[in-house]
Formats: sequence, structure tokens, C-alpha cells
Amino acid sequence: MGRGKLRIYLGSAPGVGKTYAMLSEAHRRVERGTDCVVAFVEHHGRTRTEVMLHGLEQVARAEIGYRGSVFHEMDVDAVLHRAPAVALVDELAHTNVPGSRNAKRWQDVEELLAAGIDVVSTVNIQHLESLGDVVESITGVRQRETVPDEVVRRADQIELVDMSPQSLRRRMAHGNIYKPDKVDAALSNYFRPGNLTALRELALLWVADRADEYLQQYRGEHNIRSTWQARERIVVGLTGGPEGRTLIRRAARLAEKGAGGEVLAVYIARSDGLTAASPKELALQRTLVEDLGGTFHHVIGDDIPAALLEFARGINATQIVLGSSRRKTWQYMFGPGVGATVARESGPDLDVHIVTHEEVAKGRGLPVARGARLGRSRVVWGWLIGVGGPALLALILTNVDADLGLANDMLLFLSLIVAAALVGGLLPALASAAFGSLLLNYYFTPPLHLWTVADPKNIVAIAIFVGVAVSVASVVDLAARRTHQAARLRAESEILSFLAGSVLRGETSLEALLERVRETFAMDSVALLERAGDTEPWTCAGSVGPRPLGRPEDADVDMPVGDRTALVLSGRVLPAEDRRVLAAFAAQAAVVLDRQRLRSEADQARSLAEGNRIRTALLAAVSHDLRTPLAGIKASVSSLRSEDVEWSDEDQAELLAGIEEGADRLDHLVGNLLDMSRLQTGTVTPLIRETDLDEVVPLALVGVPDPDLSVDLDVPETLPMVSVDKGLLERAVANIVENAVKYSPPDEPVLVAASALGDRVELRVVDRGPGVPDEAKDRIFAPFQRYGDAPRGAGVGLGLAVARGFAEAMGGTLTAEDTPGGGLTMVLTLRAAHTDRAPYTALDQPLIRTTAQRGRSA
Repeated sequence: MGRGKLRIYLGSAPGVGKTYAMLSEAHRRVERGTDCVVAFVEHHGRTRTEVMLHGLEQVARAEIGYRGSVFHEMDVDAVLHRAPAVALVDELAHTNVPGSRNAKRWQDVEELLAAGIDVVSTVNIQHLESLGDVVESITGVRQRETVPDEVVRRADQIELVDMSPQSLRRRMAHGNIYKPDKVDAALSNYFRPGNLTALRELALLWVADRADEYLQQYRGEHNIRSTWQARERIVVGLTGGPEGRTLIRRAARLAEKGAGGEVLAVYIARSDGLTAASPKELALQRTLVEDLGGTFHHVIGDDIPAALLEFARGINATQIVLGSSRRKTWQYMFGPGVGATVARESGPDLDVHIVTHEEVAKGRGLPVARGARLGRSRVVWGWLIGVGGPALLALILTNVDADLGLANDMLLFLSLIVAAALVGGLLPALASAAFGSLLLNYYFTPPLHLWTVADPKNIVAIAIFVGVAVSVASVVDLAARRTHQAARLRAESEILSFLAGSVLRGETSLEALLERVRETFAMDSVALLERAGDTEPWTCAGSVGPRPLGRPEDADVDMPVGDRTALVLSGRVLPAEDRRVLAAFAAQAAVVLDRQRLRSEADQARSLAEGNRIRTALLAAVSHDLRTPLAGIKASVSSLRSEDVEWSDEDQAELLAGIEEGADRLDHLVGNLLDMSRLQTGTVTPLIRETDLDEVVPLALVGVPDPDLSVDLDVPETLPMVSVDKGLLERAVANIVENAVKYSPPDEPVLVAASALGDRVELRVVDRGPGVPDEAKDRIFAPFQRYGDAPRGAGVGLGLAVARGFAEAMGGTLTAEDTPGGGLTMVLTLRAAHTDRAPYTALDQPLIRTTAQRGRSA
């Protein structure tokens, strides 16, 4: 059975109509006879959405108990047993209740797809994992429920459910999204016009990028080379000269005129001779284009105009920006130049901009190196000069009434031989020498028009001519080859220098390095393959480009890296001289792969080392702090069981109270140890709900000795609700307050006060104890840390560590401040939920500092 197909309705914010669109599609499919069921859809009390569920088969949900409550989640086993053709699964990024089959709903969806069931789902743009920081900076809210981007990108179809911010706010005001008592708070916070506009732009750009990927894939599969102007892409042709920065800025201005425009700067290094490009100037231009939001590309090409046009069409560019030529006027006799050639060959689908600059017609700093890897046109011209040139010269000299003499005639023919060697190489020059000697013998050596030579001196002259001609042709060809080798080595060293520099700066990931290989060698796809053993199948460690290869045997180019790794390329066969640079790329790719794995192993080693440190500290702590209450309990029990002493009722009550106190201490210590273990292993999964702070804080004070005398509580009922896990918050507050009471003087009660600040609520626990120095304020939150004045038996040093861990798990923070006048204030910051309560700020009451005990944890 094949894998099912995934269709996702993507929205910019809650309430745009994703679930409604999904249910509408389900009704259309059912009408067409498709076996479609509702695996899990949450209508959130929205009447119109609930009505759309009528007429659709719904799979019963699984009931899962958690912390005394029953929650409903999608029953994956029931859906698999039902085996429909299509399953509707709402809220792809949802986090399942602990105890469910999978931690995340998208993992449930993966199981359905693997079973061959098509899935239709919904997700909002703010739940994409890569956009978490961006969304938080826009809305001020950190999304805890996320889905990996790759899960969404792998979807077979993605449909954007779009709605303008004004329409969405009207829908909210009409009560079609949230209940009436939450509308005002939502409109003034998350659903502000600016927030909605930014989120909408994020969704549109993300879908546009996804559509662009589909377009590139389609063009590659159908071998479409012409430009489709679906999006403005501006290619800047750089020479490494100082005018490059002007061209980049001009291209950036052009890109700003159209939404979503891209700037791609490309430097083409000629394999038959590099221009005098300054590495420092190229580095500056690369930095500039990246600062302006563009990308820099380095490509090797024999024909610069053709390579530039090939690159532009390959990335579906719409415009090319070039600078006016720096060549001097007389240099145009050798050709029209890159700009004119590109403009002539670009065709109607590419606009070419020629930009003037201060370096126009000033010439280049150094001459262009010439090479000897000759194209077909060069060879043809060499043969024309070598064969046609002597014939034309003989025709001219025989029809001109001027006797130049045999020596001058030989020099003229020799100049043609040198020209043939320069243009076409050795073979045209040798042919020109042979043909020229025959023409000299026939037309210019007595007796004329005969192949014989009457004067022996002329025989010697012709022989010397042939020898000199061959020697000159050989020397010129050898010099050209050496020049080519030097130019090629220079090109290779520039590429390798750039590669090494980017790796040393830590800029190159494996995918970026493979993309550089693909661009440098003009390949369709590049992949790094590896296998565990000689008989094991190959696996892909990384790839770029369409249709990556899975075996070295299928590649056009295969570069082994050791016995179990290979870099494979598809697109064309590389010449032998290119394999040296490719080998360096392959070796670097293997190093990058090893570095990534070593980094992962180092992270695991650090985690293990931290676990070992915690275990060592735990053993040191329990040797005293757990044995002390156990010893007291055992002594009290032994006294009560003793038959030698008759205890009065008061004595028995005192001993029982001691047993109870020791048991409570043990319970507290063991609870903190278990909580820290959960935090260290990452198994704390908060169940976030809207909660009143004035309901949780009093419950947290139950374990505090004499709370009426030792704690002053000031938590107004008008505070906004907070988004927290009630159980975790209660435990965190209890640890903070108990820690503060422990170190506060007996006649100074601990103050617990709360206030609202924007979209946050702060709970401050203020004590008047000795305080904590600034340099120790962070250390007090580390596990098994107790401040210097903490007496033995005052705890194992986990209270504040557990409190901070729980606070961060709920999306809050816990910090320590000095109390004015002496002492320590613990500030617990929590996220405010969206409610209809009147805003409450610290201005409504005197400024109160919450003292949370100096790093000495309970």
C-alpha cells in the first residue's frame, strides 16, 4: 500500500476559516462518493463550524485521564481500524495530552499517511517551528505548540486560507471566533491590525516560496529553459572591479520596486584565464549583497556571456544588471564586450540594464590571462589563419608591383604562422609553416612557378624558414599552455581559498557546501552518500537539486571520499582537470559531515556530564539531608515502642508531631528531587490553561509554617488571568515562598504581591533577610546550590532550581533582585491570558518588591 497524500489548509491567524474550508472540502468529497471521516475536528463553540460537521462520519475520540481530569484526543487506532480513504485532522501542531500514543498530533498524522490514508489538516503560520522567534517578536507571545517546517513542506498540497485583517477583526467583533467575554481583550492584544497584517505577510511569503519550489521542480522536470516572469529575480554580473558595489545597490533598488524581489550577485571565473579580480573587493561585495538581503554566487565558465545567461535562465531570473565596460576604445576591435553580447543574446524574456559608473573606459588593472583550452571557434579561426592567410598573402604579393625580396616575404609568412599559433594552437601553425614554405618556393623563389630551387642559397633560406616557423609555433603554443595552467591554478586556488575561508568562519553547512559544488560545476544535483559497510546500501547524508542520486553507479561524476563515503553529481561529465577541485570539495564535505556529528556527540556528552554532576551532588546531599529526618522519625518511633517508659499524652503527641514533621520534610525533599529529575530529562509537559492567580497562590502557602503570621498576601482579584499549568505554578510558588520564609527574620513577614505589566503578570516574593550579592544571584538557581549562610539540614538546594525550571516550562521567567532596604526579591513573570477584565497595572497599588530567597534553595 502506498503512502497517503497530505493536504494542508494554512492560515495566518485563528478564525480565518481553515476548519470551515476543510469541512467544505469533506462534503464535496463525500458527494463524489469518497470514503471520508472526521478523525478529529475542534469547532471551539463556533456555530457555523459545528453545523458543517453534520452529515460527516466522526470517529470516536480517545479519553485520556491526566491530573484528575479527562481529555479527548484523536484515537489513532480507531482511525487505522476504520481505514477510510480520507481522514480530517484539525490543528496539526497540537500537543497531545501526556499518556497519548504520540507527543504531537503531526506524528499521529504521519502514522495515518504511512498506512495509506489521505489526510486533510489545518495549521496556522505562527505554529511553524522556524518562525517561532519572528512571531514572538511581532505578537509578544511565544508559541509552545509547533510543527517542523519539513512536515508542512512535504505536504502534497498547501492551500492558503486568506482574509484581510479588517475582515478578521469584524468577524471577531461579531462573536464568530471567540466568546463575547474574550472579544475585547483579543482585539486589543493578539488581533491588533499590525499583528494580523504582519502574520498575513508571513503566510503569503511562505506560500510564495513553496510555490516557487514547485515551479522550479516543474521547470526542471520538463527541461524548460525560457524565463517565466512569475517573480522578479535580478542577477548582478560582477567582475571583481570597484564598480561592483554600485551595481549591487542599483539592483537592490530595482528589487525594492516589486514585492518579493530577489538579488543574486554572480562572479564568473573563466577557466581559460581569470580577470584581475581582487579577492578583497569580492569579499566586500559579497558582504554588501548579503547585507541587502541578496545572495552571492561563484561560477566557473569558459564563455562569460553564455555562462551568465545560463545562470540567469537556470534560476528563472527576469533582469540582469551589468556595468558599462572598463575597456578602452581600441580594445573593442577584439569584440563587442560582455555587456553587448549579453544584451544581444538575452532574448525577449530577460531585461538587461547597463549601468554607468566611475570606472567606465579606464581599463583594467592587469591584463587578462590567456589560456590554451581552445573552443571550436578558436580552432577554426586558427586553421583559417594558418591555411587561408598564406594563400591570401601570396595572392596579394603576386599582384602588387613591388619586389620586397625573399627575406621580407619570409617575415610576412612567419607573422601569419605566429598568429595561427596564438589563435589555434600548434597544429594550425605547423600546417601554416608547411603551406607557407611551399608557397614561397612556388611564387617567390626562382625559377618561379616551379617546385624546384635554382639557387642553393634559397634552399638554405627556405629550410631555415621552416625551422624557425616550427620553433616559433612550438614556443608560442607551449607558452599558451603554461599560461593556461597558471590561470587554471589561480582559478582553483581562488575557489579553494573562498571555500576554506567560509568553512573556517563557520558559515558553511553541508547543504550550503553541496550547493556551492552544484553552482561551481554547473550540475543539476549533488549528493553526499555514505554506507556503514562494503555490503551495506548507500544512504544520503545530504543533497541539493532535483532528483538526488541514491547510488554512485547512477552518477555522471563519482568522487569517493574514503571507503564508505562518496560525492556524486549528475548533469554532465566533468573533464579530468576539474576533478582536482572536486576532490577538495568532497574532502571538505566529509569533514563538515563529521563535524556535525561530533558536535551532536559533544552535546550528548555535555548532557551526560551534567547528569553525572547532578548524581554526584545528589549522593552528597542525601547522605545528610535525607538521613536527618529519617533519624528523627526512627528515634520517635523507637521511643513510642519502648516498654521501659510510660509516656504521657502530651509526650506522645509531641513525639507524633516530630514524626509528622520529619515525614513532611522527607516528602518535600523527595518531591523536589523528583521534580528536578523530570526537568533534567525533559519530561515536564505543562498543561497550559487560563488560571486566576488569586486562586493558586493561597494554595501554595498551605505548607508554609504559620502562613497568617509569616506571609503578607497582596494578590488583587482584578488581575488578568495567566496562561499556566496550575499544578506547576503552585509548586513553584510554594518553593519560592518557603525559601523566603526560611531566611526572613521572625518579626519580618514575607510579602507576596502581584501586578500586571502589559501582557505579563509579575508575582513578587519579598523577604528582609541578609540578601545575596549580585555575582551569586544566578548561582542560586543551579541545582544543589545553597547560599553560604544556609544551615545544614535546610534542604538539598533544589527549591529555586525546580521553581525556575517550572516557570520556564510555562513560558515564564524567575529572577532575583535586591530588596530596597535589605533582603532579596524573587520576581516570577508569567504570561497574561486574554480576558475581559479591566487592565490592572502596578500603578494601581504601591510598588511592592517580592523577595524570593537568596539563591539558597529549599
